[in-house]
Amino acid sequence: MAKPMLDWRRAADISSLLDMFHQGVALHPDRAFTIFQGKTLTWGEAARAVAGVAADLEAGTDIALIVPNSPIFLIAFLGALQAGARPALINAALPVPLTQKILDEIAPAQILTAGQIDLDRGEIAIKTLPSNDPKPAPKIEPDAIAAYFLTGGTTGVPKRIAYTHEMMVAGTERMHWGWPMRDAEVHLSIAPFTHIYGFYMGVGMALKVGATNVLPGAFTPDGALALMEAHGVTVLGGGPPAIYQALLSSPSLADRDLSALRVCPGGGAPFPIETHNRWKAATGLTIFEGYGMTEIAPISVNTAEAGARPGAAGKPPPDTYVEVVDVKTGANVLAPGEIGEIRTKGPHQMAGYLANDAETAIAMRDGWVMTGDIGKLDEDGFLIITDRKKDVIITNGYNVFPREVEEVLAAVPGVATACAVGIPDHRRGEAVIAFVAGTADVAALEAACWDGLAAYKVPTAVHVLQTLPLTPAGKVDRMALRELAQP
Repeated sequence: MAKPMLDWRRAADISSLLDMFHQGVALHPDRAFTIFQGKTLTWGEAARAVAGVAADLEAGTDIALIVPNSPIFLIAFLGALQAGARPALINAALPVPLTQKILDEIAPAQILTAGQIDLDRGEIAIKTLPSNDPKPAPKIEPDAIAAYFLTGGTTGVPKRIAYTHEMMVAGTERMHWGWPMRDAEVHLSIAPFTHIYGFYMGVGMALKVGATNVLPGAFTPDGALALMEAHGVTVLGGGPPAIYQALLSSPSLADRDLSALRVCPGGGAPFPIETHNRWKAATGLTIFEGYGMTEIAPISVNTAEAGARPGAAGKPPPDTYVEVVDVKTGANVLAPGEIGEIRTKGPHQMAGYLANDAETAIAMRDGWVMTGDIGKLDEDGFLIITDRKKDVIITNGYNVFPREVEEVLAAVPGVATACAVGIPDHRRGEAVIAFVAGTADVAALEAACWDGLAAYKVPTAVHVLQTLPLTPAGKVDRMALRELAQP
């Protein structure tokens, strides 16, 4: 049976996220739009600021937006849409040399920053925003390019992905299907807005329901928990497991009143079962894990209605299709329970990589997006992610999925985060090396691996660090750990 179509436009006059914003301004101009560094910006004030940004931009131009999570990001993004410009969303935490390479490739007509980015080129540092003489906004066509996202690579120049207004609305609506927000939610935006998960949670869905965005600035566990208590946060835009693990490690967690909190979404990387269990024990709340990628998000979501299944990435939203195919051909569809590569398609998927037909042909086949992720569909239709295809460790001819090792390590007392990587080995092909953050004893970690894993999956070395390195998106940086593991 075909899945029901999702009425993602909600109303005939909603064709873009900008329409959602202006609808919210009309309905509740005096509601808090953002709370940042002790200051509140209302929706009405935000509208005047957006008009000020739009007045300085030209329709039909590519611009670069390099701003951390803040009111400035939201105002600059919406101002670009209102001007008819196309913003490339660049993570402000990227190293400056990599940012320079990205800018060289994009060649933007203008660069928008918050005055915090030191770049050797002309830019507009957004400071004085309101305008008393806004220019009329161009008509928005749903199929016109709205913005560019960048793939999350840490080396080379990330690929640029174009999203239309229509795709962004469709993605927002599918995210809302999985993690429905109510009118006037209070949302804590931790995940960066430049990441597809952080964008749909903190920008798309917040605009859709008229939420108040509480913005923590630089993330610290104690600081985030204090904001959650002070402002009665109802939705935690936490993102990847490392964020939840950091919150769980905070001594202040037990002392905070988090009674307003009701929805705890998670995404960006598979969640260890232990993290689910610890969060439930500490807060009484379930982490509703979802799955997506920059090329299409969400792909699947655990929902309150369908039932959250720890260890699974949930079920596809309406009008979103997921299949598991054999890794070798990428075409033969596998039966439930069989492990292979995940492919997906839906109206919110990318059109392709900008000016990169070769990479587009690899990533998209016959209308399907090839995720590069390994997993299976169970008999109930839940998607279970085993690992990234590129992260699979091949040792002595055997495939070792890092998550298997990480789940065993995460269950050891004193482990906050675990990560397994492969490094070249002249005898095995690759050797399994594990890293954990926390206070666990190495002997206990090694014993747990021998008890819980087949012999060929047991790490040849386990290293205990105070913290594990993270990417700008908040995920564990496997590349950095591989470099650290090299002899």
